[in-house]
Amino acid sequence: MASRLMQRCICLLATHQASPLTVIGSLRLARAPCKMMTTTHESTVSTLDSLLNKEPLFTPYPWPQEVDQRIEKATTPEELLELLDGRHKLHHNHAALMVIKLSRLLADKHQDRDSLTKDARVQKLFRTVDSQVSSVWHGTLMNLLRSFYTLQLPEDFKPLRSVEQEVRWRLRRVKYKNLAFLAETSIPYMQERASKELLTELLMHLERRWTEIDDCRTVVTLMTKAGHLSDALMDRLEDKFLELAEQFGPEDLRKVMLTLASQNRRSVPLLRAISYHLAQKPFTLTRGMLIDFAYAYGKLNFHQTQIFQKLAAELLPQVSSMTPSEITQCSKSFAFLKWLNLPLFEAFAQHVLNKADSFTPLQLGNVIVAFARLNFHPEQEEQFFSLVHKKLEPELAKWNPTLCVDVVWSLCILQQAQKAQLREVLRQDFSSQFLDGKTFQNQNTCQKLIHINATAQLEHPEYTGPFLPALAAQPTTSRKMTPMQKDVQDILKGWLGSADKARFGETTQYGWELDAELVLDVDNQPLPMKDFVAPHVAQPTGTQPLPPGAKRLVFLRWEFPNFISRSKDLLGRFVMARRHLQAAGLLVVDVPYYEWLELKSEWQKGAYLKDKMGKAVAEDLAK
Repeated sequence: MASRLMQRCICLLATHQASPLTVIGSLRLARAPCKMMTTTHESTVSTLDSLLNKEPLFTPYPWPQEVDQRIEKATTPEELLELLDGRHKLHHNHAALMVIKLSRLLADKHQDRDSLTKDARVQKLFRTVDSQVSSVWHGTLMNLLRSFYTLQLPEDFKPLRSVEQEVRWRLRRVKYKNLAFLAETSIPYMQERASKELLTELLMHLERRWTEIDDCRTVVTLMTKAGHLSDALMDRLEDKFLELAEQFGPEDLRKVMLTLASQNRRSVPLLRAISYHLAQKPFTLTRGMLIDFAYAYGKLNFHQTQIFQKLAAELLPQVSSMTPSEITQCSKSFAFLKWLNLPLFEAFAQHVLNKADSFTPLQLGNVIVAFARLNFHPEQEEQFFSLVHKKLEPELAKWNPTLCVDVVWSLCILQQAQKAQLREVLRQDFSSQFLDGKTFQNQNTCQKLIHINATAQLEHPEYTGPFLPALAAQPTTSRKMTPMQKDVQDILKGWLGSADKARFGETTQYGWELDAELVLDVDNQPLPMKDFVAPHVAQPTGTQPLPPGAKRLVFLRWEFPNFISRSKDLLGRFVMARRHLQAAGLLVVDVPYYEWLELKSEWQKGAYLKDKMGKAVAEDLAK
């Protein structure tokens, strides 16, 4: 207690320049009993004398001087360096402030940085900073490190290493806002340079002292600048976000969403909190915010119906003033979300027609991909696709091969592909680069080429070639069976009573997998199908033709991911699957999840499948 009292007295003496004995005497008289004063007077005075002769523990920040104003008002490096001529009294912080100002001037004036940093006066300034670095105040020290980084000094430059070391020593003592400032301004430089130890310690202190955060800006800044470098820190920042969620404005929420999207971090509690505040608070959202929110929700695949309705409703009146890139980004974002708002997408299509000249072929291609995913057909379909073909025709062959396949595949979904486009992607020298299937991207593109090939075979009778080789449609690696798929197959096996009366999980030469396949005779009874020829499968089997009047019937289950969000309409690729199988002469029995989940017993499920099969046969006879 006595030593703490002495330290406070010394601070008062240093700042107010008062008489030591007067100050200490007054404090002692005010706080100590008379008896204690008489017994410890001599020891206190001797302790005081020894402490006064030592260097002060705290370096007081001096009042602003003329030099501070001249440093702040300097407009050229020369004006700044004139202060080093010896006529001005500089304290320990001035050299650091001059380096900070010098880095700003060089950044603003775009002057030759290398020649100036080699100037003798600048080198002297650096040496002064090096010798006084331990006396520089915390905030100035953080700015000084950032300034050294922006000056692009060598990594082994002694003043720079001294400043980095001093920062490392002070990380435990500085305020959290200083740590946040250092993270915001210097982390990119630390990653580029040999400053890994400083970066590691900074992240460690940011994580350990996360409870000191008390404002939204710090949370957003650290999420953006440092969150991707430390999962533990990001977890703490998410906790702090949930604690301060009420204080966040729309711009802060937008930045958090974009940060999560850029890191592909699907934090459900955070997304739910953001969605709640966006839905409940009367925020005024700009067009840029609406587009960014749609992008982030799409990238993270997070579905929130109320938010999507709000985004679509607020974007609709602004479509006419949106740029082509904004139209493209919005349509792709809603397509990722599987959210089809008919008025909004109709407005997109109309905007493309009205301002066709401002859309590049690449932007039109992306719009087509988005429309195809949702199986959206504009009201003025003929006029719209006439424009699309006119813009795409001279450019399609120049595109990246993967994008070219995506666009033609999307046109096949929308039943708008032309023979020249089919020929472009099915020719051997083009398709052979994807048929090896060594990478996931190549496997995905190869699958799309098989669907394009099926479109050419089944829906374009006038198309004469080229086609993909037969080996292209070989079955791929089997996927894990879903509970609904296993349930459907078990019910069919129990009903048929014999395994040779059905074929399960076969892949067709058109690229589509069948959940189950039956052959029915004229009385609609299942027949053993092992010996019957099956030209539609990827690996044809059997030799005997079907009996007269027999029919092939296939079951296709449609689970939740196969549908447009909040709709009973299938996504575009699955609509094309049904179309291809029907064109191949197969009777299709649809088993949607929303009907299947209502069935509780095995008897109900068996009766349901029999009823669906009977309806499919009746519809075929009616044709």
